[in-house]
Amino acid sequence: MKKIIYTDKAPAPIGPYNQAVLIGNTLYTSGQIALNPATMELVLNDIETETKQVMENMKAVLEAAEMTFENVVKTTIFIMDMGDFARINSVYAAYFDESNAPARETVQVAGLPKGVNVEISMIAIR
Repeated sequence: MKKIIYTDKAPAPIGPYNQAVLIGNTLYTSGQIALNPATMELVLNDIETETKQVMENMKAVLEAAEMTFENVVKTTIFIMDMGDFARINSVYAAYFDESNAPARETVQVAGLPKGVNVEISMIAIR
């Protein structure tokens, strides 16, 4: 049975989608961007701050589903500039234990919602 996951500690969806969907023990998240959930303003000071906001948003969605980053089995990172990869990766890495890190792909794209530089989605399992 499909269960919609929502928390006000992450940005409200800006389109016809939900923050995450739980089916059985598997959580599928929508991509998160660097929107401050309290103000719905973008946090674009620098790529590290932007990535941290994305990861904090994702943390809130995981917590709403009673999960943590330890439950994450797969991530997808969309970035505007592959030149930012190392800086994004250093922030991202702080949220995972390297010995238990999820599978991942990182893809450079031509554009992202609201002109952001990074978007991340995840799949997690209980």
